Amino acid sequence: MAGTISRIRLENFMCHSSLHIELAQHVNFITGQNGSGKSAILTALCIAFGSRAKSTQRAAALKDFIKTGCSHATVVVDINNQGEDAFKPELYGNLIILERRITESTSSTLLKDQHGKKVAHRKDDLNEIVGHFNIDVENPCVIMSQDKSREFLHSGNDKDKFKFFFKATLLQQVNELLETIRDQLNNADSIVQELEKSIKPVMRELDELREKIKNMEHIEEIAHDIDNLKKKLAWSWVYGVDKQIEEQTVKLQKLKERIPACQERIDRSTAVIDELKKELIEKEEIVNSLRDKTREVNMMKKSMEDKIAEVVKQTIELEAEHVRGTRLLQKMNVQLKKLQAQLHDFQTQHMQMTQAEASQIEEDMMTIQGEIDNLHSSVTRLREEEKKFSEELSGIQKSITDITKEINENDSRFQQLKSQINDLQHRQSNKVTAFGGQRVLNLLETIESSYRRFNNPPIGPIGAHLKLASEFWSVAVDCACGRLLDAFIVSCHKDLQILRECANKVHYGYLQIIIYDFTRPRLLIPDHRLPTTEHPTVLSVIQSENDTVVNVLVDQGNAERQVLVRDYEVGKSVAFDSRIQNMKEVYTADGYKMFSRGSVQTILPPYKNRRAGRLCSSVGEKIAELINEANGIEKIKTEKSAQRRKLVNDQQNLEQKILSLKRKRAPEEHRLANKKVHLDDAKRASVENNSYTAVDTTELEEEIKQGKIDIEQKELLLQKISVRLTATIQDVNDNKASYKTYMDSMNAETGSFSSANDELDVANRKLDAAQQEKTHYEGLMKTKVLPDIKMAEADYANLQQLRQESFKKASVICSESDLEALGHVAGSTPEQLSAKINRLKHRLDQESRRYSESIDDLRALHEKKERKIFKKQQLYAGFRVKLNSCQNALDLRWKKFQRNAGLLKRQLTWLFNEHLGKKGISGFINVDYKNKVLSVELTMPQDASRDTVRDTRGLSGGERSFSTLCFTLALHGMTEAPFRAMDEFDVFMDAVSRKISLDTLIDFAVAQGSQWIFITPHDISMVKPGDRVKKQQMAAPRG
Repeated sequence: MAGTISRIRLENFMCHSSLHIELAQHVNFITGQNGSGKSAILTALCIAFGSRAKSTQRAAALKDFIKTGCSHATVVVDINNQGEDAFKPELYGNLIILERRITESTSSTLLKDQHGKKVAHRKDDLNEIVGHFNIDVENPCVIMSQDKSREFLHSGNDKDKFKFFFKATLLQQVNELLETIRDQLNNADSIVQELEKSIKPVMRELDELREKIKNMEHIEEIAHDIDNLKKKLAWSWVYGVDKQIEEQTVKLQKLKERIPACQERIDRSTAVIDELKKELIEKEEIVNSLRDKTREVNMMKKSMEDKIAEVVKQTIELEAEHVRGTRLLQKMNVQLKKLQAQLHDFQTQHMQMTQAEASQIEEDMMTIQGEIDNLHSSVTRLREEEKKFSEELSGIQKSITDITKEINENDSRFQQLKSQINDLQHRQSNKVTAFGGQRVLNLLETIESSYRRFNNPPIGPIGAHLKLASEFWSVAVDCACGRLLDAFIVSCHKDLQILRECANKVHYGYLQIIIYDFTRPRLLIPDHRLPTTEHPTVLSVIQSENDTVVNVLVDQGNAERQVLVRDYEVGKSVAFDSRIQNMKEVYTADGYKMFSRGSVQTILPPYKNRRAGRLCSSVGEKIAELINEANGIEKIKTEKSAQRRKLVNDQQNLEQKILSLKRKRAPEEHRLANKKVHLDDAKRASVENNSYTAVDTTELEEEIKQGKIDIEQKELLLQKISVRLTATIQDVNDNKASYKTYMDSMNAETGSFSSANDELDVANRKLDAAQQEKTHYEGLMKTKVLPDIKMAEADYANLQQLRQESFKKASVICSESDLEALGHVAGSTPEQLSAKINRLKHRLDQESRRYSESIDDLRALHEKKERKIFKKQQLYAGFRVKLNSCQNALDLRWKKFQRNAGLLKRQLTWLFNEHLGKKGISGFINVDYKNKVLSVELTMPQDASRDTVRDTRGLSGGERSFSTLCFTLALHGMTEAPFRAMDEFDVFMDAVSRKISLDTLIDFAVAQGSQWIFITPHDISMVKPGDRVKKQQMAAPRG
């Protein structure tokens, strides 16, 4: 494989005088005692591929790597260069020899071909090879040195883990590159802004120069203009009077024409009013007949929609049940196949056992089993004590939760009572506050200040204009009318807009405003339109002196169809047991709402916060009742708080006892787990060497048989669910078809009600507009038209006399024929012309003394500066376009970087869990890019409480090392490199963890396919060498 290392040679490097290491293409283990120079091999690799001395954390300078007493050191690395990824094979051949020579003063790098011939020596050539093969020795996932391994194993700092992950995945390199580019773009933008600002003074100079040239060109014209303006001024007085006479003539004519027009509009408005009144009566009759029909249609529509919703809900539940059954059946089939495979493997293994070693193994197993039984009894006793305390703790925690919930509920209820008491106290001082609080008082003050703007003063809030025949029904009437009691009534759309403005001024949002005809008398409801019951209705218990308020409650709130009853049971009887005509809803005295729509019966409970109806007048008694209840709740809160404090103390004592038991149980369980591992190994050896021992597979066979029976029962159940699901779907389709047919047939009938109602509103608005128009023109005739005509005739006579005087004065200065040659003076008044003459005279004096240059010199200078500025503007605009393009490209790359960072975070967790699962551990990695922390959470298999360990320092040395190894392998799975090296990867691992770790490392390394170099001082005799695994032993250090 191209990029892998075939041989490493060291000469006078660190502790080695001469060392030759041959490496295999796949997995290499290098072992040896401490001090034998194992770690120097990885340091040599880092130095050979261009690392600085400080990056290795082994020396401050390269010369420190030279062996004591020697003048130079040499590192030679042979790199395989075969296959599709070979680097310039025509130049180097099948092998690249990298030689790094270090002296006291300098260091050099040589690149040779497969025959040892020098090819290159520059650092850029080495970087090209490193980039081609993606060899990043600074990345801990490529080379993890001894210091990095130990630092990471001991570190529980989430920031250090994040740095490790950020650097290993190359996210740090990309992030630093993007930040550098962003800083460079900001600097470039600042430079361009400074350049753009630098031309502004020159632009101002250019404008001043242009103005100077323009002024010099007009000096001669100014004097000529002054003479002409003097002549125009004389005749402007005459023409000004002529214009006034003409305007006055037109004005007088228009005023006289308004008399017949105004009278015609008055007559026309009278005729329109008569016609609209007749039309309005006809439309009101049509709307009333259609309203009743529309209500019946809506009730039928609601019934059908409720039925469809119920059937659809059943269909969804059956579909969900069918999907769950299908998934469970699939899992049962998979489990059955696993059991059958396990039975086959179990029978095959027992054919390979040997009788000779069975006796010795059995004795060992009995000894270990005895030790396990003793440990198990000890652990069981500790667990039972812990379970007993845990159950007691659970009961206390439940009691604390219940008491806390009760305290919170009492707090909530206490706050509600305080709010209700405050509201009732405000109502004692002003009844209106019950229907909107302080906002409605502010609104009424604003309405009073804008009184003259309204055609008719608004009526509201509606609740303030109502009284009850009996306060017994205050809560029921409040529930029935609801927000309608807070509403205001206006007579036209204009008043609605004005009232909305007033509400916005006082921040009264969502104010309900109803437009209604104030002139309409109180509605008389015939007996056949009232509910046929002896119980009262809302309309029968309310009283109001304002007919409009009662009419609105009937039209908008259906007050005549809302029945009031004394209690819950009577309400159910009236609402559901008998079909009472013209009844819409039933309300009980304590606020329950009951109604039926088709076959659906609905009961709504009263509002929690509604204790006394807003229409109730006996507020003092309600306040006293609420204060007593609040005092009682506060006393209960004090008692419950004392109970909770006692339970919390008991809880803390139990938690201390449970923690003490866990500390005693942990070492016992650890020893028990080790013994079980030894027993499993002994059993496995017994199975492998005893080919004549009979195997009892009855339990597996029974489990397989039972699994087949369960699958057959589950399949039968799924068939029944499918039949029910098909029937339910058919029922849904039938109901939807019936609903569509009904709605299609009723849309035409119900649509006519909306159009008729709109036509009625249009007729009302037209009638109001016609009446206002007639009144307007009658007042206009009396107060405006006739007095204005008399005043205009007097002004006309005065203007004629003034014109004769002005003509005589102007003829003395110049004749009118001379003025025609200068042009007309239309559009200028005498005052404007006089002011213009004075300004020109002053300007003429200033300009004459101000300029000393010639106008040609000024024009040449202007053209030169203009060309210079234009070139700079084009140049800076080009800079700005390029900067914007770069900024857009950077933003796009930043978004891609963030998306890739999120994907790497999820991939890391997946791979981490995959490696942990080989030891029965589960875990989760949480990467917080914002705070730059990485946390590892583990759930250990021997922990009965299944608590999550969030700090790896709380684990044993072996467990922490294994979790770190899994984390490292997960990062390895996310990076690419031709070779990887790890030094002392098994620090602080116990025997079991080291065996599992070695198996995991070898399986991962072989599966990945790249070259791996593992360095460890521990015994790796359990690793068997093979075609893909090579083991080497370093010589012991000399004394």
